[in-house]
Amino acid sequence: MLVYACISSHGFGHAARTTAVLTELVRMRPDCRIVLSTAVQPAFLKLAMGETPYELRPCRWDVGMIQADALAVDPEATLTALEELERALPAQVEAEARWLAAQSPRPLILADVPPSAATLSHHLQVPLIWLGSFGWEAIYGPLGEAFAPWAEQALEQYRQGDLLLRCPLSLPMPWELPSVDLGITCSTPRHDLAEVGRRLALPAERDRCVLISFGGLGIEIDPDGLRRWPEHVFVGVDPRLAEAANGRLLPPDLRFLDVMPLAGRMLTKPGYSTFCEAFQEGVGLHVVRRQGFAEAPALEKGLRAEGWHRLLEEEDFRRGDWQLDDPLIAPRAPRLRRDGSTQAAEILTRLLKR
Repeated sequence: MLVYACISSHGFGHAARTTAVLTELVRMRPDCRIVLSTAVQPAFLKLAMGETPYELRPCRWDVGMIQADALAVDPEATLTALEELERALPAQVEAEARWLAAQSPRPLILADVPPSAATLSHHLQVPLIWLGSFGWEAIYGPLGEAFAPWAEQALEQYRQGDLLLRCPLSLPMPWELPSVDLGITCSTPRHDLAEVGRRLALPAERDRCVLISFGGLGIEIDPDGLRRWPEHVFVGVDPRLAEAANGRLLPPDLRFLDVMPLAGRMLTKPGYSTFCEAFQEGVGLHVVRRQGFAEAPALEKGLRAEGWHRLLEEEDFRRGDWQLDDPLIAPRAPRLRRDGSTQAAEILTRLLKR
């Protein structure tokens, strides 16, 4: 059983949910061979996969959106990167197809959600399963005429798959494929919570511990913002956190997910995997709203339905008005299953038996 996973290199969220599904798959089927094909940083993949064995093929399959920072996108740089990737893809497809053809058994391709995975699948004549909450056609479509050909090409490629595993909090995905709606897709904490609390010197009161996470690019944190909240302890990856007495740096062997059961709230941006992990672990989300990215409104809608939350404008965040003393807004109508990773792994197991 060989699963070749083409994972978007746009941030960490795609890799987080794909690895959650694949670790669950290997738990069910220890004989399954996992190959991760992505440009996501190896250190993140190693942390996400934990003790689950895998092989890495360092390939870039998509661009997504080039980001100016954690909250803003750069359309011009994105167009340039799309053109560069289009020139590089034929040689990459040929090389990966040749490598895969030499493997046994024949692979199943799982893609989250680079459209070019369809080209590789077609070349090898092997099944292609999409795992996603949106396609890049939905992101490129609203960005104007220059992005229209890329949106059209992506939609055409998505329609060449065999099955869509549709994650929650999703945009419309009119791909004309059989589909299965999943529940929340995320991993689980792996470390002893008492030991994590001791290592980070966290307060016993969960609501006084606040995580700060803005994805792979991160966001500059002014230590004075932490000093405005002396009763709280903040955990994040920005080195400047260490300049404040109530700041803590997340150790490199821990994920934010591993600390979530000890934290009451998280400062963050709209992000699928972060939202799912927080919903699962009961963490309140203080979300800095994001403009210019079509997924953000869908995530906000899901947040209002599923999670305890507060929404912040970027200006509020920058000046330290984080609303940590205000009550969280309750979810309107939580309904999502918490076992989406298991659902997806069970489906992949059945497909691999064919």
